[in-house]
This record gives sequence, C-alpha cells and structure tokens, in this order.
Amino acid sequence: MKSITFGQFYPSSSPMHRLDPRMKVILAILYIVCSFLCQSTAAFIALLVSSVLIILLSNIPAKIVLRSVRPILIIIMITSLINVFMVKGEPENLLVSWNFINIYTEGVFNAIFIVVRIFALVIGSSMFLTYTTTPIMLTDAIERLLSPLHKLFKLKVHEFAMMMTIALRFIPTFVDEADKIISAQKSRGMDFNSGGLIKRAKAFVPVLIPLFASAYHKAIDLATAMECRCYRGGDGRTRMTVLKLKPRDFVAFLFMLLLGVGVVLLNRVPFLYVM
Repeated sequence: MKSITFGQFYPSSSPMHRLDPRMKVILAILYIVCSFLCQSTAAFIALLVSSVLIILLSNIPAKIVLRSVRPILIIIMITSLINVFMVKGEPENLLVSWNFINIYTEGVFNAIFIVVRIFALVIGSSMFLTYTTTPIMLTDAIERLLSPLHKLFKLKVHEFAMMMTIALRFIPTFVDEADKIISAQKSRGMDFNSGGLIKRAKAFVPVLIPLFASAYHKAIDLATAMECRCYRGGDGRTRMTVLKLKPRDFVAFLFMLLLGVGVVLLNRVPFLYVM
C-alpha cells in the first residue's frame, strides 16, 4: 500500500513545477493523446524518450516515479501476456510454436508497446499534475479552464473542481489509513496471503468496513471545517494569486505540439514494426 504515490505533491523548484497549472492540465491531456497516437516503433521510442525527459525536467527521483507504477504491475503483466499469446502475425514472423501456443513478433512488440504506453499515461497524469502541482493550484487551474461552462450553462464549476481536488488529495491519506488497518488486523492474527482468491477477498472485508467509516468521518470533519471558515462556493470569491501565462508556458506547449506532429510523422516510417 505504501507504494501508491498517486495524488502526492513533490515539492521542488524544477521547470515543471514553475509552469502555469492551467498549461500543465492542457499538456497532460495532449501528452495522453500523443501516447494513443503512437503506432510504430519509432513513435514509441520518441514517446519513451520524452517521458524520460519530463522526469528529468521535474527534478523528481526516478525511483519515486517507478514506485507509482508498482500498483498496476499486475494489470500491465496480464495485458502484456494476453497480447503475446493472442495477437496473430505473419507466418514468417512466428517465433515460438508449441501445441496450441503460437508467439509472433507482432505479439511481442504489442506487449512492449503497451508497457511503454501505460508508463507514458502514468507520466502524463502524475508529472504534469499531482507531483508538480499543489491541490490548491490544481483546483484553480481546473476552475479557470472550465469557467466558460459556468458562463454559458451556469454549471457549478468551482464546486466540481473542488471535489476533484479533494478526491486527489485524500488518495494518499486513505492509502495510509488502509495500511494502518491492515497492520492492525495482522497483529490480531488475520491472514491476507494464504488461501484462494475468494478467501483473500473475504479477508479484506474487516479492512473495508473501518476504511469506509474513517472516510465518512473525515468527510464530516472536512465539511465542518469548511463551514467554520465560511466557505460558500465559488460565487464572489477572490484569489490571492492570479494566474498568468509566461513565455516558458508557451515553449512547453510548442514542445508538446512538436511531439504530437513528430509522433504522427514517425508512424509513417517503416522502422522495425508498425501496428
């Protein structure tokens, strides 16, 4: 449970931290789109290089970034294995043939591409947002980006942004809470590691009940604290820090556009393998 780092802010003075939060939200969306546009080996290599570059620019240790991928390793492994064994290719690209098991070069490349794509999605959702942006700045950015919806359709944009930020902020809190509950249950003799899947699922019931109770009490305490501070939503609220785009924000946006154009062009290059 301690390996789950999604939703945590890593303080630093890196170029990524100094970007405008509104631009970081846009960059995260564009980066995720770029990851889904990749179809060739050359494009995925460019995506992987850009991920490493983003980590270096964020000044966040690589072990912390890799630790955020650990909770979804099982999903990555299962998806990769399905692609290795299920994707069919050309007869001349057959690598292994044993009984009903046939492994083609296309399946191996698909598995590698899925790992790179998931890694890029984690980078796009964490490096641009939670790791380098405080919850308050993220709330302000989402509200400012969605402000046209408030003017056109009278939607509660501020409340929506606040709910999203609170949800992100409390992910690490509930992870720590779940870890404490699991440790307490283990000290009472609870076994979470033995038995089949159904037995293990039943073993987590004593964890979920106090975890939901804790989440309910924290929600009540947070609502009470917000009411005591006279919080009444976004109407009439002012900001101590007014967001302003700077030249470095436009440079980062241009870099992301160039990455997207480069990925589209590299998809046409017959380099090793094309999906």
